[in-house]
Amino acid sequence: MRSSPLSAPASPVSIDTTETEAKHRERTQMAIPSDRETLERAPEPSPALDLQSSLRRRLHSTAAAVVVTDSSSKAIFTSVENLTIDSGEDSGVDTSSDADTRDRVVDGVDREEENKTVSVFNSRQYKDGSGRGEGQGTGGGVPAKFLYRASAPAHRKVKESPLSSDAIFKQSHAGLLNLCIVVLIAVNSRLIIENLMKYGLLIRAGYWFSSKSVRDWPLLMCCLTLPAFPLGAFMVEKLAQHKFISEPVVITLHVIITTAEILYPVIVILRCDSAVLSGITLMLFASVVWLKLVSYAHTNYDMRTLSKSLDKEDLYSNCPEIGDLKGVSFKSLVYFMVAPTLCYQPNYPRTTCIRKGWVIRQLVKLVIFTGLMGFIIEQYINPIVQNSQHPLKGNFLNAIERVLKLSVPTLYVWLCMFYCFFHLWLNILAELLCFGDREFYKDWWNAKTIEEYWRMWNMPVHRWMIRHIYFPCIRNGLPKAVAILISFLLSAIFHEICIAVPCHIFKFWAFIGIMFQIPLVILTKYLQHKFTNSMVGNMIFWLFFSILGQPMCVLLYYHDVMNRKVGTE
Repeated sequence: MRSSPLSAPASPVSIDTTETEAKHRERTQMAIPSDRETLERAPEPSPALDLQSSLRRRLHSTAAAVVVTDSSSKAIFTSVENLTIDSGEDSGVDTSSDADTRDRVVDGVDREEENKTVSVFNSRQYKDGSGRGEGQGTGGGVPAKFLYRASAPAHRKVKESPLSSDAIFKQSHAGLLNLCIVVLIAVNSRLIIENLMKYGLLIRAGYWFSSKSVRDWPLLMCCLTLPAFPLGAFMVEKLAQHKFISEPVVITLHVIITTAEILYPVIVILRCDSAVLSGITLMLFASVVWLKLVSYAHTNYDMRTLSKSLDKEDLYSNCPEIGDLKGVSFKSLVYFMVAPTLCYQPNYPRTTCIRKGWVIRQLVKLVIFTGLMGFIIEQYINPIVQNSQHPLKGNFLNAIERVLKLSVPTLYVWLCMFYCFFHLWLNILAELLCFGDREFYKDWWNAKTIEEYWRMWNMPVHRWMIRHIYFPCIRNGLPKAVAILISFLLSAIFHEICIAVPCHIFKFWAFIGIMFQIPLVILTKYLQHKFTNSMVGNMIFWLFFSILGQPMCVLLYYHDVMNRKVGTE
């Protein structure tokens, strides 16, 4: 007959092996039914059975531990699953498994697994590390009054250290971010105080406007006359729509218009001794107009080709997003020339209203960050550059020190420029024009390769490159590598024009810097493939592009400009 649970001792007991085996054989022969079977057979529970059942539930709700030691000093620790029973209900729990466990572990030898430690927590066994990785919640169903006892297990599941490679991106690091912010504030506060003590306040009354700005009026007039070229492109498209000129003539006229549009400001800047910043602004504006004209001509050409090769019903049913093929519209051209996009289409997704308060807040931010950018240039970058030597002609260690010292303010200026133009200005323009698609950038700061960075940091230019350079090259049978090379080559040419022309020097530093991105693209893609899910490529991007690349270009162009001025004087 099975002994009552009340007879189980609370302290470790040494059990004779022969007596235990005899009891085990006796239990096996008698085959006593379990508690569940007994309760199911009973027609009605008597008060005595209720009392016995209550005592059994109360006893099983505690964590019982039996430690059995044999002559060879082997110990087996068995923790029985705790049961939480609602009051007033008879759960009918089968306790025959408890008897089986005690029968199996009686003389210090596990009948199923010899010489192994078996621990059972919430009906889950862990034998020599088996069951690793199975998550168990805190407590695992253990009542609170038994959870933090000295005998309760303190380690219940496999866990990684928070800073390990498997767990570092699964949790928040807001505290570390706050630490970085505090360190940045402390370091930059010291730099600000040191700069003010050494140079004083370098911002003067003529910071925003001076008499020297009168020399830039020719550049302003050139900027105001640039809209004449889109008007000429519209006239060409109107003639082509009415079939007054043939397609080869249309292409030739568009080539002439776009070429004249980019050469016109170049000639004006080279003939005038204007400020470098004014020349860069004019060249950037002229480059934007050139990209828009190319998109306008290419899109209209493609729409004419589609209207000739396909039925309109098939086109609208299969490609409804292509737009209206009826003809060009002056209103659509004007909207496209001022819209924050470089890809022409007759219709754009639009918003319903203009948020005037939001626009005012963004304009205030634009003024503040533009002033901050100018302050950093005047107060920090200019003194560092003026006290430096040519990085390719002086002491190597001195050049490295100047580049690293210049890297922090140039990085701040570059981030301010990005925030002012791509976020504030383009969103303000989109809000005023009710332009719907405002994905002007993606999370380029997380780019793991140089190629990802170029795809995400300037979405208007990226879409233009994909639409009018990359895929046309692919459709004409060129390999993918050649199409990428052509895209980088065009980008390098325009970077060189926008910087070298206002500086009146052609040393091709910007061109070399952009073309140097191609081996970096190959390198970062290889590292990303070799070290999967790593940020090695992201570190290389920040190192070569922001820490070394931009300060080096600033030093090179500054000293070349200074040498040119000394030579002319």
